Amino acid sequence: MKKLWLIFAQTVTISLAVVFVAQIFYPKFIHGNIQYIEDNLTKNPQPKNSAGSYSDAAKKAMPSVVNIFTSKKNSNNPHQQFLDDPLLKHFFGDQSDEQSQRETSLGSGVIVNENGLILTNQHVIESADEIQVALEDGRTVKAHVVGSDPDTDLAVLKIDVKNLPAITFADAEKNKVGDVVLAIGNPFGVGQTVTQGIISALGRNHLGISTFENFIQTDASINPGNSGGALIDADGNLVGINSAIYSRNGGSMGIGFAIPVSIAKQVMEQIIRQGSVTRGWIGIEAQDMTAELADSFKLKNAQGSLIAGIIKNSPAERAGLKAGDVLLEINGLQVIDSSNMLGLISELKPNKQAILKITRNQKEINVPVMIGRRPKLEAN
Repeated sequence: MKKLWLIFAQTVTISLAVVFVAQIFYPKFIHGNIQYIEDNLTKNPQPKNSAGSYSDAAKKAMPSVVNIFTSKKNSNNPHQQFLDDPLLKHFFGDQSDEQSQRETSLGSGVIVNENGLILTNQHVIESADEIQVALEDGRTVKAHVVGSDPDTDLAVLKIDVKNLPAITFADAEKNKVGDVVLAIGNPFGVGQTVTQGIISALGRNHLGISTFENFIQTDASINPGNSGGALIDADGNLVGINSAIYSRNGGSMGIGFAIPVSIAKQVMEQIIRQGSVTRGWIGIEAQDMTAELADSFKLKNAQGSLIAGIIKNSPAERAGLKAGDVLLEINGLQVIDSSNMLGLISELKPNKQAILKITRNQKEINVPVMIGRRPKLEAN
């Protein structure tokens, strides 16, 4: 019995000694899981808010986004002459006040200059007799139109207020699909609102929204009243001007479109400098090439833009271009499709010569064209 007790005592003593040594020299064997977690927390500290916050970006940009209220007179009542009759006024009262009631609409805008220049959509202020701008600090002031560009649906307003918080412009070339963006505006007139999403796509065109289309697509909620407001990046810089949505019910369905800041800036600078936008024009009607069209014209591939028609007395007609020609290059720049072709021509300066490479009867030829000035698009 004493022998067994001695063996037990020795075993316990040896075990305690092993544990003691392991505790001193190999602590991870004893507290492996706890120590591993503590090491990870030390090496990779967790953010205070793992969900993330864009409050700094919103706080930076929100003072630069304004609400725009416009009004215009109702169209003339065809029965107004009868309402003006003194006899009818005696029985029915004077209804001239009712007939002079003004239609109102709302939208948003972005302050781009501390001296009162505001960028918005052309359709927000179209046909307006009076424009009111509500600033973030509660002031409401009258605005006048510096100029507008229906081809891109952009307009520049001016208010007589100084020291305004102008927004900062993002670098458009750094935009990538998947980047986080925030939409700021006044949806449905409820007041300034911020919604969050990502850039879903870049370079969207052929949407039938405007003549020159190169939209940013986003799933940030954009609703009526957001038009003309800001689409900003996670740093609070202007990425685009919110302009349109795809919707079946009038509300947001997760597909919104914004005019890129690069286009907005170019248009804005021309409007500020000269009151309008000047673009090149040659006077052709074009359509995208398809595999079927390329095969019918016996072309090797479906590249370029098919000239479907020539406008009479246009630069294209004077240069000898014909319907059926396929436009391949403009001043050495490849024509990808009709939308791309329209953009390349619009960037050319009027009264300057450009060289167009076309395919005619399976032969490539260069045609010099004197660029004209694009006619002004009349708003409906």
